[in-house]
Amino acid sequence: MKKILFTLLAGLVLSQSVWALSLNDAKARGLVGERSNGYLGIVVSQPDQAIRVLVEDINRKRRTAYQSKARKAGVDLKVIELRVGERLHQRALPGHYVQDGQGRWSRR
Repeated sequence: MKKILFTLLAGLVLSQSVWALSLNDAKARGLVGERSNGYLGIVVSQPDQAIRVLVEDINRKRRTAYQSKARKAGVDLKVIELRVGERLHQRALPGHYVQDGQGRWSRR
């Protein structure tokens, strides 16, 4: 019985990862976009849990990387966030959303 339960749980976990939303998919579908501060933002007003988890996970990883870069460069975290934010805006693909400093979303 334990083996069957374990197999079912493992299958459930694996199936969720197969259906997980990728960042590129979320951007292409207009669900998320790049904010001016270097972090990902949610564009839609009623995001589902998968979108929230994706954004939180990516932003947590970005913050860790930004903090490391700021320490190495000897600058404030905000400097790195804004520089990366500018680059991400410049590299946004046509059709992807970017957010300006006033919080307005626009499509590239």
